[in-house]
Amino acid sequence: MKSFIVLAVLVAAALAAPLDSDKNAVVVRSDLDNIGVDGFQWAYETSNGIAAQEQAQLQGAGTEDEGIEVRGQYSYLGPDGVTYTVTYTAGRAGFQPSGAHIPQ
Repeated sequence: MKSFIVLAVLVAAALAAPLDSDKNAVVVRSDLDNIGVDGFQWAYETSNGIAAQEQAQLQGAGTEDEGIEVRGQYSYLGPDGVTYTVTYTAGRAGFQPSGAHIPQ
């Protein structure tokens, strides 16, 4: 009976120990599509709650204003347990992020 109690305490302690999810994170999804001169698209997700995706398209092809317009989003689990999400665009107007936690 004593060994059962000791084993139960050890199992409980092991389960209660904090997991270092960032250190041991693995990629659970990775997509890389449509890579070309006119744009691209990619996305990934990790086991610790980080996710990102981005798409880009060539705008103004063959003109003086030719450039890539990017739209994307990333999210992560903060130390406070809240998932933070940032949506952004990037192009001629620069990098423009938005998110509920970003001051306006």
